[in-house]
Amino acid sequence: MSHYALTGYQEVSPETLKNGLNCHSSGCFMVQGMGPLSVHGQAKIGRLLFAHGAGAGQQSPFMRQFVTSLAGRGIQVLCIDFPYMQQIQETGKRRPPPPIAQTLAQFAEWYSLLDCLFDGPLWIGGKSMGGRVATLFASKQLASEQPCSNSVPGVVVAGYPFHPTKAPNKLRLDHWPFIHCPLLVIQGERDPFGTQEEVAGYTLPANAQLVWLKDGDHDFKPRRVSGLTQTVLIDEATQVAASFVRAYSQDLQEESNTLV
Repeated sequence: MSHYALTGYQEVSPETLKNGLNCHSSGCFMVQGMGPLSVHGQAKIGRLLFAHGAGAGQQSPFMRQFVTSLAGRGIQVLCIDFPYMQQIQETGKRRPPPPIAQTLAQFAEWYSLLDCLFDGPLWIGGKSMGGRVATLFASKQLASEQPCSNSVPGVVVAGYPFHPTKAPNKLRLDHWPFIHCPLLVIQGERDPFGTQEEVAGYTLPANAQLVWLKDGDHDFKPRRVSGLTQTVLIDEATQVAASFVRAYSQDLQEESNTLV
């Protein structure tokens, strides 16, 4: 039996996924031809498609804690595992992610499928690599080219990989000027993929908002001497994220009412 079947994922077709979501606001589904999808909480404030980082999938300790905390604040979170991560989970053997363009295409397929299932806007985001993929998706506005899909309302990133850890001059920001929706990046001050001191020297677009977590690293873990804990910083991060989604969702609703 597969790893996902053993952990309670219910196999469904893309066509019957909506029925499953209507019956259960939260749950775990193995979507045929797509992969694993877990849905957490109810969309009292908004709904977010949130992708994992390069080295750990949606069941990692960070992802579980971050997603659970965010769902508790009224954001319904939809998590996926990319195909390479599914292979890691099934075989137990680590492997690197494929080229980012391939992962971006897979993310676009998920967005196209899921955005058709809901009436309200579907935000996007992710942890580290997943956040990079989400920003690339928003910059290309692939959603607007897909049937049933609307343009991306906003992006939420936990720990953006501004550069590889050993190559601080290789910035991953060329696409940011083409992101026209609200963008929130929550970053640890000591993140080796972009420290507060490093990022202060970057030129970022006006729609990008950065929030710094005191003494946090890439997984929002502070040093013991700080007197803080990872749980405290993750809770702070999800409070900021939920407030960000709430504020801009209200703006979108007001714009919609004005247009009507």
